[in-house]
Amino acid sequence: MRRRIRGRSAERSRTGSVASAVAPATVEVTPRWLRVGDGYAATLVVTGYPAEVGPAWLEPLLSWPGRLDLALHIAPLPAPVAASRLRTQRARLESSRRADAERGKLADPYVDAAAHDAGDLAERLARGAAKLFRVGLYLTVHARTEDELLQACAQVRAAAASTLLAVQPATWRQLAGWTTTLPLATDGLRMLRTMDTAALAAAFPLSSPDLPAPLPGDPPTTGGVLYGINPASAGIVWWDRWTQENHNSIVLARSGAGKSYFVKLEILRNLYQGVQVAVVDPEDEYLRLADAVGGSIVRLGMPGVKINPLDLPLDDRRPDTLTRRGLFLHTLISVLLGHQPPPAERAALDRAILAVYRAAGITADPATHHRPAPLLRDLAATLRADDDPAAATLAARLAPWVQGSFADLFDAPTTQAPVGHLVVWSLRHLPDELRTVGTLLALDAIWRTVDTPQRPSRRRLVVVDEAWLLMRDGEGARFLFRMSKAARKRNAGLTVITQDAADLLGTDLGQAVVSNAATQVLLRQAPQAIDAVGEAFGLTDGERRLLLSARRGQGLLISGVNRTSFESISSDTEHTLCTTDPTELAHVDEEEDDL
Repeated sequence: MRRRIRGRSAERSRTGSVASAVAPATVEVTPRWLRVGDGYAATLVVTGYPAEVGPAWLEPLLSWPGRLDLALHIAPLPAPVAASRLRTQRARLESSRRADAERGKLADPYVDAAAHDAGDLAERLARGAAKLFRVGLYLTVHARTEDELLQACAQVRAAAASTLLAVQPATWRQLAGWTTTLPLATDGLRMLRTMDTAALAAAFPLSSPDLPAPLPGDPPTTGGVLYGINPASAGIVWWDRWTQENHNSIVLARSGAGKSYFVKLEILRNLYQGVQVAVVDPEDEYLRLADAVGGSIVRLGMPGVKINPLDLPLDDRRPDTLTRRGLFLHTLISVLLGHQPPPAERAALDRAILAVYRAAGITADPATHHRPAPLLRDLAATLRADDDPAAATLAARLAPWVQGSFADLFDAPTTQAPVGHLVVWSLRHLPDELRTVGTLLALDAIWRTVDTPQRPSRRRLVVVDEAWLLMRDGEGARFLFRMSKAARKRNAGLTVITQDAADLLGTDLGQAVVSNAATQVLLRQAPQAIDAVGEAFGLTDGERRLLLSARRGQGLLISGVNRTSFESISSDTEHTLCTTDPTELAHVDEEEDDL
């Protein structure tokens, strides 16, 4: 029997409603399928469920490559009704077990398991640890012809069977089944099954079966950002770095693989959640993003932009603040010289640091820390005034940074305070000889905002792009390692981005930075580096082939034993802010000029 429902164009034009405007002209109804417009559709009802379900148990259906509308109708079951039905169910199971025992029959293992599960659910329900819901799961399959529809339904049945789901066609109720899977919030079939909170939560579609699920008893997670989609299954990869054992991440890829694009997407999505972000940007790739979100930019190397490395944090009242500043100055001088000074020069430097602060009226007393800090040239002058020949030698070696070619960055007090929800430290205008020093000064200024005496309530994300600039320097690498170790206790996370796998993995400090990153992201790799990367991250042959042939933005997310492939996705607005393609940027600039 067939029934044809025709739309009325006159009525559509008269009412003008959205529903009438988008509705198909005709719907032909048969017992087993519908003809909707120029296509065919059939609705399947899930009638059988497995005894236990794992995370993302709907993934085989959600990732089916054809057109499939999946509707999950959920209705909470009132607690008194749930308790009453559960008592009835337990009584029925117990009476069945007792009857078998009285007849001398062996216990039915399925009945025993059901009775045990019902008792466990009743206990959790009484404690308020779980609730019951009436759930209906319906699938509408679409195809262009009737033959294709039959094949598609068979494929969907096979996908459902892979997760032990039993499905049946909505025979003689296809019209009600089709409307049930439309976004109308109406269940016309009412083929319901009772589920508890855990089983229903595992059906949440924004999850991936390749990533770990929360264990029973773990607190609920509400954070995380979209990393992309899984190319193999089309599932969504949603990751929360702030719930891992530490908040650090490492992003390793060859040039042009999309690592900066991916990190900018993560920054933008963390900003949505109130995370404070600081970026060390060697190539001005983050300026468009900073301008769009109202961030601040510190352009090191531009005329008039000065950084005084002897500044003391004004809001830090700890008694060892001056000592810690002195230790950083030892690190800075080692980076300026390219190596650690010999013992005699280090001793002279330590005396000079204390003397120059004392001459400025600054002591260990925090009340004196608001006074103007001395400059690097004052430190060099104090070294020259020392009678020790080692001090004079060190002062002479510091001359290019005090009164020579590299003095412009340090020859005046700090001119710009790095404040805001997004601070970008631009290094592009620094000469190559000052890039490492500029990176270290930016990280030091960032660390002073992170290392506050009070435990910060706001999360902070520190991004170091092109980290090989620091990793090739021993003192700079040690500074980065110390930050990666201490960030978690200060509610901060460090993201290290580099395209030079040899500099990162070829040293003990570089490997220590990798091991202290709970989130590891590998994008496309160069053939020359794949062996070192594969050994360091324990990659399989298939994962190595994936990273050698990955498209831009495709890669591998690794966290301990858990790993999944993903591909970055973005909205048009996000893409405009994150892309570095010169052609696309020129087109965007032309549109902005027209406006």
